[in-house]
Order: sequence, then C-alpha cells, then structure tokens
Amino acid sequence: MPDTHQPQTTGPDAAAAYEPTGRTVPTRSRERAAYDRDVIHSILDEAYICHLGFVRDGAPVVLPTLFGRVGERLYVHGSTGSRPLRTAGGSDEGLAVCLTVTHVDGLVLARSAFHHSLNYRSVVVHGVAHTVTDPEERRIALDAIVEQVVPGRSTDSRPADEKELAATAVIRLDLREVSAKIRTGGPNDDERDLALPYWSGVVPLAPGYAAPVPADDLDPSIAVPEYLNAL
Repeated sequence: MPDTHQPQTTGPDAAAAYEPTGRTVPTRSRERAAYDRDVIHSILDEAYICHLGFVRDGAPVVLPTLFGRVGERLYVHGSTGSRPLRTAGGSDEGLAVCLTVTHVDGLVLARSAFHHSLNYRSVVVHGVAHTVTDPEERRIALDAIVEQVVPGRSTDSRPADEKELAATAVIRLDLREVSAKIRTGGPNDDERDLALPYWSGVVPLAPGYAAPVPADDLDPSIAVPEYLNAL
C-alpha cells in the first residue's frame, strides 16, 4: 500500500468514542466494555508492551513488542527480517492483526475459588497493519516508541543512523475498531458465602521504579536526567 498518510492526531472534530462493532462488543460482562476515546488512549499510553497477534501459515502467532501512539495511530517496530513486518509491506492488503495491552491493578480474592478475579484495564485493537516507508513518518514513529517507554528520552539519545534505519521496519495500525474492558471494585461473593471464615478483598498492584543504575562504563560526571527522576 502506498505510504501516503501522515500521522493522525486527535482534533476538535474527533468523536468522543469509538463506534462499537461485532468484534469489539464482548460476549460476557458487557458492562465492563468502554469505547471512550480518552479512556482508551490513557490505557494505551500507560503501557510499555503490546501483544501483536496475526496468522502465519494458517496458525495464530502472538508476539510481545514495544509500540508507540501518535494521535489515532499505533506504531510497532522490529527487524526488517521479521515475518509479520515483511508481510505487512508485501501487498496492498497489508496484514490483518489484533493488538492488545493489559494493566493488572489488583488481585481480587473472594471467599470462593470461583469468584477470584483481577481488577484490570485492557484495550483490544483490530485492523490492518501497513509498513511505514515515508522517512518523516518513520522518524516520528521511532521517536514515539522511545517516548512510550520513557517520556523525554527521544531527545536525550543518539537518533538511529542510516544503517540502523535500514535494519528497522515500522508498521502502523489505525485506531478505528477498538475497545477497552475494565474491572474495578471488590469481590462478588455469593450471599451464601459471606459468613465463611476466609479473608476477602483486594490486593492493589501499582508499577514501581527503583533508583536508576548507571552503566558500568558511564562517565560519572553525567547525572541522572530529570525525566528519570520524575518516574
């Protein structure tokens, strides 16, 4: 597919929510589904890793990988020798994919084993991925992937040189068919179990960061950047 699209951004005319489709409406716990654009963006932006699913030689494949968001578009990068990245650029049809991210916010412990659960936030994106060939969009995409991991890092590191760029493929996936699913709150114990002598509740989980550890060969005069201290 010709690479004629520039990165999309959310504008004042963007709808407040994504339109549900047959693939984005869950068959169970529909009350947990969300299509609000800001909610979905916030879940994506908090993630470091996505899981990219596709079909290869008639069998499903799911790969964990880094990604970045720019407006209404997700970017995934990898080696030019990667099968999915080659396939995405091998025809006008691109590559049909399903991309997911998940955050676990708490362990939900019920009195019964059946009602144990997790508090979580997840996003599922369906669509067709295409290879990015435009040099400027590739630069934007690669910067976004670095920024996804540590905001501020893309301007505090050497950009990829021509050899590194030649070895790197980038695919894009537009946010069109997308939904979130969110669970919050405590356990849903059956009334008959409320008197049982078992602890019940939620064990909250939150990401944490230890102090940055400098490389063995780092010049000791180089201080820890403020954007790392901000984590």
